[in-house]
Amino acid sequence: MTRVRGLLAALNSNGRYKFKAPEFTIDHLVVGGGVVGLAIAEALVKRYPKKTTFLVERNSRVGEEISSRNSEVIHAGLYYPPDSLKTKACLVGRQLLYELCDRNGIAYKKTGKLVVATKDQRPYIEGLHAKAQKLQWPTFASAQRPTNTVLPTRLLDSSELHEMQPGLSKELTAALWSPETGIIDSHGLMETLEKEILNSDGGEVVVSTRVVRVDPNTPSPTSPRQGWVVQMVTGDASEGDAVLAKTVINSSGLSGPFLLNSLLPKKQRIPMYYARGSYASYHGPGISNISHLIYPCPETRPNAHAFQSLGTHLTLDLQGKVRFGPDIEWLSPGNRTDNGERREGFLEGEESIDFWKEHLVPNESRIAEMHAAVSQYLPGVTIEGMQPDYVGVRPKLVPPAGGFQDFVIRADYPSNVKGNCPMISLLGIESPGLTSSLALGKMVAEMVEQHGAD
Repeated sequence: MTRVRGLLAALNSNGRYKFKAPEFTIDHLVVGGGVVGLAIAEALVKRYPKKTTFLVERNSRVGEEISSRNSEVIHAGLYYPPDSLKTKACLVGRQLLYELCDRNGIAYKKTGKLVVATKDQRPYIEGLHAKAQKLQWPTFASAQRPTNTVLPTRLLDSSELHEMQPGLSKELTAALWSPETGIIDSHGLMETLEKEILNSDGGEVVVSTRVVRVDPNTPSPTSPRQGWVVQMVTGDASEGDAVLAKTVINSSGLSGPFLLNSLLPKKQRIPMYYARGSYASYHGPGISNISHLIYPCPETRPNAHAFQSLGTHLTLDLQGKVRFGPDIEWLSPGNRTDNGERREGFLEGEESIDFWKEHLVPNESRIAEMHAAVSQYLPGVTIEGMQPDYVGVRPKLVPPAGGFQDFVIRADYPSNVKGNCPMISLLGIESPGLTSSLALGKMVAEMVEQHGAD
């Protein structure tokens, strides 16, 4: 097995961008215009209508990276440890998403999901069901949270399963039914959040603008304000402009650790790993009357917790078209041999930061493996009906077989002492990041209220 390398790169490690004095001051700077960054900025403009909140996105439009290359599934919150941030944010985020969609006319559909199992896999879904029955609403859920079961699920026997969804393999003898799972128009969601920001008094969305340097700023006779001096470059400009941000929220997804690493000692830098996920569209036999999402039981060996991937599943879009994916394929940047002081298995060069973009072109190399996986639960599906559709890349904080890794939200301060003007970094925000986005926005806004600038 090829060793998977991680990246330990840091923003501006080559020293190209020299310090610049800030030209003006803003209250909140959100770095990264994916769905999570948009949700955070939207939460901030609502909570602080008289303060300035700028969101900067390096691409020409918001949502161009992880947020537009996923399954568009509203997850119910089944898979992760009950006390984890992933579970809590997913439960609350699911509720907030459905409410937002109803208020704003964002297209969605509660399709429900079947997690299908063979006889040997039944204990796995029984464990999920038992956990679901015990879950409680997290403390940061809205005061109007429903009083019914937080995560309703039902175990189906073989006859119920095959009556509900004909065409499944006869080897499948049970399933877990999750009625709260759905699909959403993720682009409609992001458009709604962006409009909310732009329609506010203090909100701005700035695209085609990348952060190239960040420096902590502590009060001094020449610079009396505490915060972060953030240098940004727009378009093809050779030089950047600097602002003083009282609070910075680093929600830059696949680039998340690199901004933070530029402020950390080398030995404390955070590596990032990357997992490519391919999707295939399907037109052919074996899927008659499919109306629910279908997930296989995740592979539980050798990774007993099955947290790296939920398996190559069947999803639907809002027009009812079937697609399969994502699978998982670990990516390694570069082919160099580590030497000198470089930590074994990691690459540090800033030039490697966007290596994953080379892997976004879909091709047929994954089709045979995907078909083999899908055939385990839908034997009538043909390989001829599968076509490469699109590819996404997931940010991982642990390598293959690294076990469960929760979402990470950490706060760093200009003076290295806990106080005001934090930089809040969100790291490893992969699935269920879309579902969790509004909950994460709410959590970060509360953190800013507790530790933001006076």
